[in-house]
Formats: sequence, C-alpha cells, structure tokens
Amino acid sequence: MTKKIVPVVLAGGKGTRLWPLSRATAAKQFIRFIGDTTLFQNTLERVRNSEVYEAPLVITNEEFRFLAAEQARAQGITLSGIVLEPEARNTAAAVAVAAAIALQKFGSDAIVQILPSDHAIVADNIYDDCVRIAADAAGRGKIVTFGITPTEPATGYGYIEQGTQLPGGAFAVSRFVEKPDLENAERMIAAGSFYWNSGMFLFSAEQMLDEMRRYAPEVLAAAEASLEKSVGDLDFTRLDAEAFAESPNISIDYAIMENTPNAAIVPSPIQWSDLGSWDAIWKIGDGDADGNVVSGNATLVNTRNSLVMSHHNHLAVQGMENVAIIASEDAVYIGRLEDSQEVGAMVKLLAAEKATEKLTETHPTSYRPWGGYTSVLNGDRFQVKRLFVLPGKKLSLQKHHHRSEHWICVSGVADVTVNDKEHILRENESIYIPQGAVHRLGNPGKILLEMIEIQTGSYLGEDDIIRLVDEFGRS
Repeated sequence: MTKKIVPVVLAGGKGTRLWPLSRATAAKQFIRFIGDTTLFQNTLERVRNSEVYEAPLVITNEEFRFLAAEQARAQGITLSGIVLEPEARNTAAAVAVAAAIALQKFGSDAIVQILPSDHAIVADNIYDDCVRIAADAAGRGKIVTFGITPTEPATGYGYIEQGTQLPGGAFAVSRFVEKPDLENAERMIAAGSFYWNSGMFLFSAEQMLDEMRRYAPEVLAAAEASLEKSVGDLDFTRLDAEAFAESPNISIDYAIMENTPNAAIVPSPIQWSDLGSWDAIWKIGDGDADGNVVSGNATLVNTRNSLVMSHHNHLAVQGMENVAIIASEDAVYIGRLEDSQEVGAMVKLLAAEKATEKLTETHPTSYRPWGGYTSVLNGDRFQVKRLFVLPGKKLSLQKHHHRSEHWICVSGVADVTVNDKEHILRENESIYIPQGAVHRLGNPGKILLEMIEIQTGSYLGEDDIIRLVDEFGRS
C-alpha cells in the first residue's frame, strides 16, 4: 500500500441510549466512559500514523464543532478540516461529501476510509492487516466494508454474508441481512459465513462518486451543491443548508452497498463494539474478581457482575448483582444490565415531562470554544457556575440586561475588562460586574483558568448575552 489513506471521521451522530451520560447535546463519541480519552479521540488515535494516513477529515454538526476541534487539539492531532452538516441526513450524504473533498484535496486516486467515531476498537496488528487488505481491494475498484466476526447471536446488528474470495484476501458480498430475530441470528452464526456490519468502509473516492452517480444521483447532487456553496468559518467548512436538505435521508448501506456489484467485505476478527448500551460498556470494561466494572468514585460491597460509574458523587453500592448504576452530575440511572437496551424508552418518558425534559438534553457542564462552565447551584434570582478558560482563550466582549456577576479567581490568572478598564486577577482575588457593564474574561496564562461566577438578577438565561466582539464569530 503506497497511497496514503484519507481518514474521514463521522462525529455528528446523537443518541441517548447511554443516558444519563449521553444526551442530545452531549453525544457518546465525546464522552469519557472508561479511561482518560473519549471514543472520538480514540478514533483519531487509530489514524495517527502519518506513514499510512493523511490528516483526518471530521464531519460533524454545528453543536459539536468546538468540542471536536478541542478534543483533537488535546490529543495533539492536526485535522485536514472539520465539515459541518446543517442537518442530519444519514450516512450517504456524508460519504458523498467526504469523497468529493478527498478528490479535490488528494487527487483522483485518493483512497478514503469512513470511520464512525462512536465505536470501541482495539487497533492491533490484526486491525492493521484488515485495513491493508481493504485498501488493496479498494485499489481494485471495490467498495469495501469491514465485517466483524460475531461473538454471539446478537439481534441488534445487521449481518453481511460473504461470497466468493477476491484477489488479495477480501470477499465479494453475497447479501446484507437486516437485524434478525434470535433464531435467525443463531442460524447465521452456525453457518460461519456471516459477519456483523461494522459501519466502516474503505474505497476509492472516484469509484464512490461513480457509484453515487449510478445508484444515488439525488444524494450526490445535493452533496456536491452543498459543498460548492459552502462557506469557511474559522477552521470549519459550513455546507449550504438549502442544498444539503435536498439529499434523501438514506444510509450508505441502502444507497450504495446493497446495489453495487462492487461491494466487498474484509472479515475482521478484531475487538469491536458499537457501545450501544450499558451492557456493552460492561463487556469491554476491565472487571474485578467479582465481575464488576467500576469507573470513578465508588465503593462496592457484596456486589457482582455490575457496572458502576460516577465521575462526581461517590456511589456506595451494596448487595447488587447484574445491574448498571450510572451517576452524572444531575441524574442517576439504575437498571438491570439485561434491560439496558430499553434505556431509550426511559429517556422518552423523561423527555415528555416538562420537569425532566432538560435532563435528556443538556449536562450541567457545557463546553464552549474558549473552555466551558459547570452549573453548581441554582436558586431564585441567583446562580453559581464554575468557569474554565483554556490558555490563550477569551470569552466574547459582552453585556447583560438582567443580571450582575461576581467573579472569583480560583486558579490561574484572569484578564478581566470592565467598561474599558483592564484588571488582572490572581488566585483568591475577585471583581464585580454591574448589570449592563461591557465586560470580558480572558486567560493570558499557560495553565487552565478556573473561576467561580455568581450571577444575581431577575433573569439568568444564557440568551441574556449581548455579544459585541467575539473571535469565534458569534457576535
């Protein structure tokens, strides 16, 4: 394999099956479940080898744009670009955009690998061999998918049956099978020629565009038009919303893979999980002698085969078995591991009630291009937040009509502007921001700045921010 692969990381998906950690505005690919990195960061690490890969291209949405950029920066990984989808149109449109960009940036012989960012994969020598086989097949004009060797008769995945062997180690695709019932899943496992559909693909950009013209012309037309009318915004490329909306809402599997005679599969006996439930998280975790997987602050007594996670409050668990206990900053989920596929139904109930709908949408901690904030305490006409500002970053120059603020420096150095007067705050120093005052907070130092912000006033909503100057284009 001499031509470098263009890795395209799909990071726009939203989901709530891993509630309360995963929510509408906090997708699972950006959350740290087990270990010190997120699934998105782990995906970027798999394509770090510059001898094999070009700099990765990320396709995400408006809501996740700064989170994706910051998590890549934290890993020290340079991206070739971040493309923002105006709305979710499934994977076919994203793949069409990716292929068109790869063709523009890397030439007519560009080889593209599509990587969902919300899967857990062990990138060992077996994985590397599968990628090499797939790249060879792509060079021969095949649209390649990676088939995961099944470990159980799972009913939550689609299956692919392999056909005749092709030169180089890949196989033709005989057929795709929708998510089966248990009886059919067991039958396919016994046959030995069926694999789970991983959602990973590898292909020539030019070949994919040709297939799109033949089998999904409406998808391709919308993708190309949205790219042609796209605009640059800082380090992001915004696809044109009106053109992109014309794409059919269809997956690459339905649009191309089930139609093309060039579909191929590389059987991949790798460690893989789509982490679609708490049960899946438990299975990949490093369990103790009692089969418990514990992450964060917890003490377990007489508890077996359970998943216990808390990154904030300390959990004391006694006499439990086969359960998931997951604590976020503002909610706790407790349920049997075998029922973890049903978390989505629980989330729908919460979302339907006004008192709990916010628990399904946002976390107390929100991330911004300059850092972020955590809501610590809310009351009648007051709110306490922890602000954290990245080195060299600053908030917008702004004012509020309905509230005043007190800022206290906890750690680092703060550069504060209030009505054209500049103040430098160090640890344990504070400043008052009167209602209506034009103000700005920045971090001129080399370490994270942490501040406590106390808001008081008649209205404390985030929409009471009048941005006058903003380096992130939000004014």
